[in-house]
Amino acid sequence: MRRKSLITLALLFQTVVLLAKDYNASLFGINSDGMTLNTRSIQAGIDYISENGGGRLVFYVGRYLTGSIHLKSNVTIHLEEGAVLVGSLNPYDYDKNRFMAMILAQDQHDIGVTGIGVIDGQGRSIARNVVALIHSGVIKDNFKYDRPQEDHRPMIFYLRSCSNVTITGITVRNSASWVQTYDQCKNLKIDSIRVDSKAYWNNDGIDIVDCDGASITNSFIDAADDGICLKSHDDKAFCNNVYVWNNTIRSSANAIKFGTVAYGGFKNIRIVNNRVYDTYRSALALESVDGGFLNNVVVDSLKVVNTGNAVFMRLGERAVGRKGSFEKVRVSNVWVEIPAGKPDAGYEYEGPIEDMPRNISPIVIAGLPGQYINDVVLSNIEVKYPGGGSPFFAEAPLDRLDSIPEIPSKYPDFSMFKELPAWGIYVRHAKNLQFTNIRLFCGKKDYRMPVVLDDVHTAGFQSLQIQQPGPKRVMHTYKSSGVTNK
Repeated sequence: MRRKSLITLALLFQTVVLLAKDYNASLFGINSDGMTLNTRSIQAGIDYISENGGGRLVFYVGRYLTGSIHLKSNVTIHLEEGAVLVGSLNPYDYDKNRFMAMILAQDQHDIGVTGIGVIDGQGRSIARNVVALIHSGVIKDNFKYDRPQEDHRPMIFYLRSCSNVTITGITVRNSASWVQTYDQCKNLKIDSIRVDSKAYWNNDGIDIVDCDGASITNSFIDAADDGICLKSHDDKAFCNNVYVWNNTIRSSANAIKFGTVAYGGFKNIRIVNNRVYDTYRSALALESVDGGFLNNVVVDSLKVVNTGNAVFMRLGERAVGRKGSFEKVRVSNVWVEIPAGKPDAGYEYEGPIEDMPRNISPIVIAGLPGQYINDVVLSNIEVKYPGGGSPFFAEAPLDRLDSIPEIPSKYPDFSMFKELPAWGIYVRHAKNLQFTNIRLFCGKKDYRMPVVLDDVHTAGFQSLQIQQPGPKRVMHTYKSSGVTNK
């Protein structure tokens, strides 16, 4: 019996060694001069390793030019210090699986990219080449907003229906589109990566789409578009068991966002101990607008410096007849500082100056008539506003709250309603809310109320602290019931 156990352990050890075997890139004729196109050589290496039990394809110091490569099961690309995978500038060097990408995979398992090297998509240059091909008529494109469609520009990663995916340590920069999209993947680990992508439009830092079991930890994201974005493209799938911990995020859009697309939904999401700075839109945006659900979300320990909006929650109805839901959200231990000026001024690809005129927006929780945001708890929240809101800039008087548009089908963003009647917190069409230990500071006199509730039912405020110049009235309620302030 003991001999059989020893043999079994030996076989297991051999299997682990085999799976962990390293193959140097040079074995497959992969060239590090930055000029030789290595696409076929890299793919040959990946295929060989996958067919021979798995292992790592290891790149050492050098620049490795490539088009699209397809990861295969049991293969990890490992980038040592000084190794740079460089994206080709020719759009025709990229394959498309729903989207174009430099690194593609579908229906694969136990794959990854690790190390401390760099992946550089050369996004700005390749996007300009795509534009030239559009102008020449070679590529047909709607060219909306004077830019190519997202699926005509390669992202860095597009992985679909893969399991046991590991992305660790690397720097990812300069994508031509969304930086990385993980679509319906299971057991996804992203740890200690650096994303620096301000090269072009739609540079989302990390997109998690209908994934089950995903973690994003210890990472730094500096992106022209949304920093960490959860999406649901499929009404029969949803994002489930997602953990976002100890990341630092900057964005010329939103830092942490759900719901650019929300057909299925979001459930069991934990966002803990993150930092946000110089972000144009919301530090935290939670949205369910395409008929999906948003349920059981916890946000704890979020520190924010220099952002356009603290928190935005929205239940909308872009797809007519598809009514979604938004419930059981807990947000706690949040500190936010909002400037008077544009938070991302001076960055490449700043967020647009839009939906003006309007004053600085408050925390927004907005459902729809008869379609309530339900069971939301905010505790230990401190927000410092610049104040200075003026009715001469834009007016939203308290006696005309019904004039604020519902706009259920509009793209969701904190500025979508333009002028709002509160400088601190605005809630509309919501029920079963708790606000505990909320501290709101207003730097300059603002003509608006600190807190405005419109069609809100069963809402409790405990230890609400308001510091503002001028009148001391703190709350206005309209068409609401069961509101207490202790």
